[in-house]
Amino acid sequence: MSGWMAAHQLIAPDVKIGRDVRIHAFVNLYGCEIGDETKIGTFVEIQKGAKVGERCKISSHTFICEGVTIEAGVFVGHGVTFINDRYPRSTNQSGELQTEVARRRSSGGGHPLVRAPLSWAESALEKTPSWAPVAS
Repeated sequence: MSGWMAAHQLIAPDVKIGRDVRIHAFVNLYGCEIGDETKIGTFVEIQKGAKVGERCKISSHTFICEGVTIEAGVFVGHGVTFINDRYPRSTNQSGELQTEVARRRSSGGGHPLVRAPLSWAESALEKTPSWAPVAS
C-alpha cells in the first residue's frame, strides 16, 4: 500500500487498499476494498463488504454501508448516506443483503439518502437531495 495517510484513522487489518490512495483524518474503514488513486475525505465510514473503485473521490461526512459498490471514477459529494434498510430491512425476502451500485463516472452530493435497492446511472450527474432508482 502506498499513498498519503493522515493521523486519527481507524483502519482495520482486513481492509484492502490500492496504490496511491489518499485517506484524510477521522476515517473509519473495516472489511472494505478501496481502489487505486482514490481519495477519502474526513469523517467517512466505509463498512465491511463495501467496494470503492479506482480514481474515486469520497467527500467528507459520507457513510457507505455494507452492500454498496462504488464503481471506477465516481464522485460522492459531502454528506452522502447510503443505507441498506429499505422498509426498514437490511435483507430482502430471501435473506440476501440489499445492495446499491454507483455506476462508473457518476456524481452526486447535497446530503442525499441513498436507499437499497438502486443503482446510479453511468455518468449521471445529480445535485438534488435524493436520487431516483435506475434499473440495474
